[in-house]
Amino acid sequence: MGHDSAAAAGSSPQLVAMNEMMTKMHAAKPKGNTDHDFAHHMLEHHKGAVVMADIQLRDGKDATMRQMAEKIKADQQQEIAALEAAATRLDNAPTNYKPNDPADPFTSKMKASMDGMMQNMPKPVADPDMNFNMLMTVHHQSAVDMAQAELAHGKDTKLKEMAQQMITAQQQEIAAFKAWHQQNADKM
Repeated sequence: MGHDSAAAAGSSPQLVAMNEMMTKMHAAKPKGNTDHDFAHHMLEHHKGAVVMADIQLRDGKDATMRQMAEKIKADQQQEIAALEAAATRLDNAPTNYKPNDPADPFTSKMKASMDGMMQNMPKPVADPDMNFNMLMTVHHQSAVDMAQAELAHGKDTKLKEMAQQMITAQQQEIAAFKAWHQQNADKM
C-alpha cells in the first residue's frame, strides 16, 4: 500500500493516521544536518504516534492496549517538546551529510527506516485493538531504526542520548506488543 493512499486504508482510522504521518515526513525538506533532520523527522513520527494513541483511546476496548496508548501518548508528548527544542536549537547547524545522495550512510538509513515501515504495513482487521497493536509495532520499529541512524551519525550529545532512550523504551514496547499479539491472535 502506498503511503499517500489514505483512501486505501479502508475502515482503519489507525492506518489513515499512519499514512498521514508518513506523508508529512516525506514532505519535510532535509537541511543536511543529521541532528536537525533527525529531530524534525522524529517530531512528525511522534506526532503520528500521539494521533494513533488518541484513536486507540477513543475506539479500543482492551485494557492493556489502552494502557499502552496512554503511556505512548504521555511519553511521546514529552519527547515532542524536547525534539521541538532541539530542532529549533539546531536550525543553523552546519551541513554534515548529503540528504539527496542515496549512497550517504545517514540518508540510506533514514530511507530504509521509512521503506521498512511501508513494506511491513499490516492489512487492517476489524478489531481496533489489534490494528493499534500491529501498526504501533511497525511504527515503533521505524523509530528504533531512525534512532539507530542518529546514534551512528549524529553529533549532538543530547539528541544521541534521547535516541538511545527511545531505542530502549520502544524495543520494550515492541516486545510487549508482540506478546499481546500472540495472546490475542484470535482477534485477527
